[in-house]
Amino acid sequence: MRNATLPVLLVLASGIGGVVLAQQMQGMDHGAHAEDTGELIWRMPPMDPNMPMLPGIMGALPPVGPLLPGFGIDPMDYPPARPREILDLADGDEITFTASVVRRMIAGKHYLMFAYNGQYPGPLLRAPTGATVVVNFVNEIDMPTTVHWHGLRLDNRFDGVPEVTQAPVLPGGTFRYEVRFSDTGVYWYHPHMREDVQQDLGLYGNLLAVPPDPDYYGEVHREEFLILDDILIDERGIVPYGDVAPTHSLMGRFGNVMLTNGATDYRLSVQRGEVVRFYVTNVANARTFNLTFGGAPIKVVASDLSKYEHEVWTGSVPIAPAERYVVEVQFDEAGMVPIENSIQAIDHFRGEFYPHVDLLGQVEVGEDVVERDLSEAFGHLRENDDVAADLANYRRYFEREPDHELELALEIGDLPLTIIQSMEFEKGLYVPPVEWNDTMPMMNWLSTGEQVRWILRDRATGRENMDIHWSFQRGDVVKLRIFNNPDNLHPMHHPIHVHGQRYLVTSMDGVANANLVWKDTAIVPVASTVDLVIEMTNPGDWMVHCHIAEHLHSGMMLSFSVE
Repeated sequence: MRNATLPVLLVLASGIGGVVLAQQMQGMDHGAHAEDTGELIWRMPPMDPNMPMLPGIMGALPPVGPLLPGFGIDPMDYPPARPREILDLADGDEITFTASVVRRMIAGKHYLMFAYNGQYPGPLLRAPTGATVVVNFVNEIDMPTTVHWHGLRLDNRFDGVPEVTQAPVLPGGTFRYEVRFSDTGVYWYHPHMREDVQQDLGLYGNLLAVPPDPDYYGEVHREEFLILDDILIDERGIVPYGDVAPTHSLMGRFGNVMLTNGATDYRLSVQRGEVVRFYVTNVANARTFNLTFGGAPIKVVASDLSKYEHEVWTGSVPIAPAERYVVEVQFDEAGMVPIENSIQAIDHFRGEFYPHVDLLGQVEVGEDVVERDLSEAFGHLRENDDVAADLANYRRYFEREPDHELELALEIGDLPLTIIQSMEFEKGLYVPPVEWNDTMPMMNWLSTGEQVRWILRDRATGRENMDIHWSFQRGDVVKLRIFNNPDNLHPMHHPIHVHGQRYLVTSMDGVANANLVWKDTAIVPVASTVDLVIEMTNPGDWMVHCHIAEHLHSGMMLSFSVE
């Protein structure tokens, strides 16, 4: 990667319906489906035809039952989802927010999925920084759920974590959220119960805290929002989820169909010379994207909770699950510009790297030249003195010893012997810092949250996951060091999310970060040590967890309190 100023990643970028338990299905054809049996049963996930199948696992099935909300119901019995609306809100406004079942069309086929207010993605909530709005939430899906307002430093009781800040909202239930747009930036909302199912089926949307200063960002012709996602679909529909625990617990559930703003055919029309500011959010369960705009230079302006100290150029934007980036692109030549996920994929079985590109959308650049020429402003990289002044208060914490140290680890239970042997073999080979693609779809599918336990381990006490509970005082500035131990059967990168606070990624592997930005989610690559400086300003009981949905639901979370 050409530019190491983006934190951490830029250096790495080059039970609804009938259920038949897996134990009852041994020997059944993986292709069996409701049309054959009237029951929802497992079928093999889509496989890359170039990847060999491990011997001995062709007949294996996950040791949990399959789950597919709305299974057996005709999608045409439900209303079609509508494109996202923008709700411009003022301080004190009150809205109703409903999670419900909708009909979605993806790549020409109809599916039953979930939506907020019947829209995909959910409504964009836009309000001035500092505003508080009331969201009266109604749950009309057949699963308990909550809404987490990801990245916002709001009151703890509205953070949306079941059994920590609130009781689950049962089907037919309601909850009143007070949502404070605390810091200028782009945020998103999603469930915090069975995210691997509910979020994957469409429960997500953006929030934008509008800056009070009209010159907070540079001048552009327009602003657009890109929500990047993927979904796992075969010729018979959405591949079922696990009922009592997630499948795909080793690597997370990678989809094979790319979605931008909930669609497979995202298209934007602009005039020649137009400068567009994109607010980009990754809502995928597990996939880290490497975003490109047809080779056009990308100006990186901001991330989760703030601008960068200084703007930078890059050729691509690596973005992990739950991260957000604010970037600007000028389209100065007429024609079609592809928006792509451009990665260096890996085939673990053959030990090969190969380039891979997914089309995420297209920008159609017209022949007519835009009226206002912003080329000079776009070509200028701004130094953000306001950010530097804010960060000056925290630099004294960068070099001190960490207050807490975490190790990221993995425990494997009763997986098929062939899978264990394969992972033991791979352990001595090259392990990529970030896995951009599902390198072992069958093995990954067979691993569930009942066999795989991802671990946050306190290196001082040996406590793990929810046995950890740290206590801090309001106003504390805490240095946290995280080591992603590569000495596991299948080490993985982890996007680490801290609820309710903001933090700085100050260094990776002892190299200081030369361009800081306030974050709430950042990736910890395999074999790396990352230092975070966390500002504890928001009282309450909060969570730290991996934002790969299947890792979270396989145990990878801890709690802390701010008094």
